[in-house]
Amino acid sequence: MVEDARWTRLVLCAIDHLNHRKGELTGSRTTYQDPLGKQRTWEHAERAPSGPELLLQKQFRPPVDKAVIEIPAGLVDVGESAAESAVRELREETGYHGKVSEVSPIMFNGFCNTNLSMVHVTVDMTLPENQNLKPELEENEFIEVFSLPLKDLYAECKRLEDQDYAIDARVGTLAEGIELARRWNL
Repeated sequence: MVEDARWTRLVLCAIDHLNHRKGELTGSRTTYQDPLGKQRTWEHAERAPSGPELLLQKQFRPPVDKAVIEIPAGLVDVGESAAESAVRELREETGYHGKVSEVSPIMFNGFCNTNLSMVHVTVDMTLPENQNLKPELEENEFIEVFSLPLKDLYAECKRLEDQDYAIDARVGTLAEGIELARRWNL
């Protein structure tokens, strides 16, 4: 008899999606090792995401004295394009490797001379490099990464704000746009 009730230790999460179509219930196999060292396989049901998701992060920001809900972002290094910077920042802050699918025009906020580009990056979750994530955080970075279905972004921003998180303007604006499109059936 095993003394420790918390005996299931995941050694290898080799999940085989037997029928991976969005929103469908699929069969999966997870391989793990029991406390006696025996490798076992657990077959279970899993629901694939039913639509696109947005990768977000929680990061404390001293100017607002709160954890802020943000998209992975950062400064463009000398000699680097916005697209190259986005892929690098995604890898450094989250551990994910992605490919650029679109770059917005340069945007200004109107109050100062800072600007930004929104870079759309697609992450292929089936790639080996996106399985065991290894963020490359700086010494002063403490980031919690999570994702939300785009269809739920507006409601989740409201919920997170009620929990005393600050919502980054880019995330809030995207959520507002999605909500307006939903309300107006666009």
